[in-house]
Amino acid sequence: MITWKASGEGGAVAAGGSQAVAAGIQLLEQGGNAADAATATLFALAVTDYGSFAIGGEIPLIIYDVAHKEVKVLCGVGRAPLDAAAMEWYYANRIPDEGGPKAMPVPGAVHLCLTALELYGTKSFEEVVAPTLALLDAGGSWWYPKLAVTLRKLVEREQRTSGTREQKLQAARDRFYKGDIADDLVAWYREVGCFLRHRDLQHHHTTIEDPVSVDYRGYVVHKCNTWTQGPVLCQSLRLLEGYSLSQMGHLSADYIHLLTEAMKLAYADRDTYYGDPVFVDVPLAQLLSDQYSDIRRGLIDMTQASIVQRPGDPYHMKALGDRPECGANPVRTPISDTTTCVAADRWGNVVAATPSCNLIGNQPDPRTGVSQGNRLRSLNTTTGHPNRIQPGKRPRITLTPTLVTKDGKPVVAISVAGGDLQDQTTLNVLLNHIEFGMMPEQALTQPRFSTEHMENSFNSDPDRTRAFMSPGSLRVNCGIGNSVRTELESRGHNLSCTAEPIASPVMIYVDQDTGTICAAGDPDADRHAAAL
Repeated sequence: MITWKASGEGGAVAAGGSQAVAAGIQLLEQGGNAADAATATLFALAVTDYGSFAIGGEIPLIIYDVAHKEVKVLCGVGRAPLDAAAMEWYYANRIPDEGGPKAMPVPGAVHLCLTALELYGTKSFEEVVAPTLALLDAGGSWWYPKLAVTLRKLVEREQRTSGTREQKLQAARDRFYKGDIADDLVAWYREVGCFLRHRDLQHHHTTIEDPVSVDYRGYVVHKCNTWTQGPVLCQSLRLLEGYSLSQMGHLSADYIHLLTEAMKLAYADRDTYYGDPVFVDVPLAQLLSDQYSDIRRGLIDMTQASIVQRPGDPYHMKALGDRPECGANPVRTPISDTTTCVAADRWGNVVAATPSCNLIGNQPDPRTGVSQGNRLRSLNTTTGHPNRIQPGKRPRITLTPTLVTKDGKPVVAISVAGGDLQDQTTLNVLLNHIEFGMMPEQALTQPRFSTEHMENSFNSDPDRTRAFMSPGSLRVNCGIGNSVRTELESRGHNLSCTAEPIASPVMIYVDQDTGTICAAGDPDADRHAAAL
């Protein structure tokens, strides 16, 4: 039965749509591992959570591979067009903030799923995609039969290719990126004014990377590199490790104030230094160093909320760097993206992935049923900026799965939907577990809080001061008491209260002593979970 929480010893999945969770559980029941279950869930989410994700979207994924006892990151993020003329158009006209075909990156999700299946799975593509085809065949939007034909073409290529399971998967993947499906996509690109062409699809690949990792209270927190906002969680934890959070009390005024001020500092560095590390030299070692964390921690005033953006200078180990003053800029750019996926199996493999597409009204390709999003909006055209658009560059995305190990074994996997809120909600949920001992069903249902004291990651304005959202803002769930809210306002926080969930998290906890796997998704955010 699929509800919002579950536990068992045979494996677990937590995600968005209940039918996508069922797809992952079906693969676990068939003897598949966490990679098989995760890819089945991801494909199904392209149907059940359409609008938050689509088959032409993007997926960063983190996996603990028990066979090699290691954590790896798979980057399923599409890149900017390779055409230099396209870059000149962007520099002259800006990246369209309202989205549209010119803001499409290369579709990365299919490549990611087939690569994860090839490297870490045990099942065929035909087996993994079967639940998704059942959803499509049941009927729905006009593009369902179109996408079903496209997916069956991949199954057909897999079946007709001789060789190993891996070679069959590679052949299926090539049909999408180098074969007749690519031909159809490029014809569509030309018709709608998208800059992508055959060589963009042919050169696309899923990179396999080491994670960015930090120690915190005996746990090792693993994130994707600075082509995501992921290291902002690592920076926040490095600042917070200098305090006794448990003694402050859960959701006390001191606790909320401290976490908010630490996040403001980490996000200021994100907005100043993060970008695709293939293209820019991000000073990540300095940003996560003891010395830099110590000097930045000194900026936190426990009696007063900061209302200015304060990036540091990691190159010269200074607490503050140069930055123009930023005012409030209400969010006007449309945002419509992201769902969630975590999976674990009985052998010890664990996956955390954050699938998204950022459709903003884009319509599916009438030939293939493939929908692509507007993720290039997460780049900008600012001269000299580390996140400036360049040919083949990955946008610095908000998508940011989390995997946590202890004593070399996986214990926690978290995925969150919610744009710039994702690592803020991850911090809320993760500390509920590490500092206060909460299991997933408790950790995900506690009141949360967040700030918009940062740049909007979907605003490509070349003047980055105009992308800054709301200085000193603090939004809390109404379950946080009146006395705490009053105290936070007295410290200068521009406070608002909401009864709605702040972002949409899912979480898995693995008890390494008993083998029990606990999974949950925030029920108020329409998340689901199941276990064997």
